[in-house]
Amino acid sequence: MSTKPTDGQPPAPASTGNPQPGTNTTSDSALVRIGDALRGLRYGSVLAIVQDGVVIQVERTEKTRLVKSER
Repeated sequence: MSTKPTDGQPPAPASTGNPQPGTNTTSDSALVRIGDALRGLRYGSVLAIVQDGVVIQVERTEKTRLVKSER
């Protein structure tokens, strides 16, 4: 296996024994949760808390923009 970058891409990380993306249902579930948190969000943020390489918490903070009323 070559560790030299190809086409300007960084080298792939060494295998850690974890399955390939898409085969880990925990990761898939976290991605679904993050997608759900982003859906419909106009102003705000989504924060994924990761511990030991696993998403353990997803936080959504939504802001409401108020329009300045005429006086």
